[in-house]
Amino acid sequence: MNASATVGGYLASENKLLDAANGVSYAYRDLGSSDVPLVLFQHFRGNLENWDPTLIDALAQNRHVVTFDNTGVGGSTGMTPHTIAEMARDAIEFLDALELGEVNLLGFSIGSFVAQEITLTRPDLVRRVVLASSAPQGAAGMHGWAKDVIDRVGQRQASPEGYLSVFYAPSTASQEAGKASAQRIFGARTADRDTETTWQTRQAQYDAVCSWGIPNHALLERVGAIEHPVFIANGDSDPMILPRYSHLLAGLIPQSKVKIYPDSAHGFLFQHAAEFAADVESFLSE
Repeated sequence: MNASATVGGYLASENKLLDAANGVSYAYRDLGSSDVPLVLFQHFRGNLENWDPTLIDALAQNRHVVTFDNTGVGGSTGMTPHTIAEMARDAIEFLDALELGEVNLLGFSIGSFVAQEITLTRPDLVRRVVLASSAPQGAAGMHGWAKDVIDRVGQRQASPEGYLSVFYAPSTASQEAGKASAQRIFGARTADRDTETTWQTRQAQYDAVCSWGIPNHALLERVGAIEHPVFIANGDSDPMILPRYSHLLAGLIPQSKVKIYPDSAHGFLFQHAAEFAADVESFLSE
């Protein structure tokens, strides 16, 4: 598949469907141009709409950027699987259907778990990896999320207040940045929006998160097999995946570096979109 350019940025990008060999039709969007595409993996309950268009447009200035819904998520067909390993296999099916020989990966939250698994499962497919708000499999304290966190973002009807309290730090500056980002995400694109994620997706993804987080010291050693360059990033006040897990990952992955962004939380990459995009571009260009 050749790199493509879309006039009008992410807000105007076309919803596309791609049939893969596993029988799933994957919903995706792409824009920008580069030899090696940057493929993005979304957060818990997120679909194509839940990327901040400011971030995507910044990344696409120098990159062919691909966003997609994995199996059962949003506009993609099928049922969302209950393990990270199955999600990774499904994502590889999508990448194979795109006929991409080599990719860069940017995984956010649960998407970062999937990105780790893809890199371990199909290392020759991956050039470089960005892990945002991430943790290694088997890390102590990662079994599920704190009750107040899942109560705020895991209910059937998610609330704007809950979203802002988890994705942004309590400070006025961070909360105002969060409101501006939420307006871009939830209000700027009014036509041809992606299908909302279902309760089945929520349940399956949370099962996968809980299984990934069962404490297991032996599983921590798996991530040490990643020999690719890896950029690990998080906000300093993330209540969902604590910043200490970024440092743990950096200590386990040989070719890694870590950056913690100030006065921000789970959605640091939206709050600090310009800085994060510049950091990602610098890392991918090395």
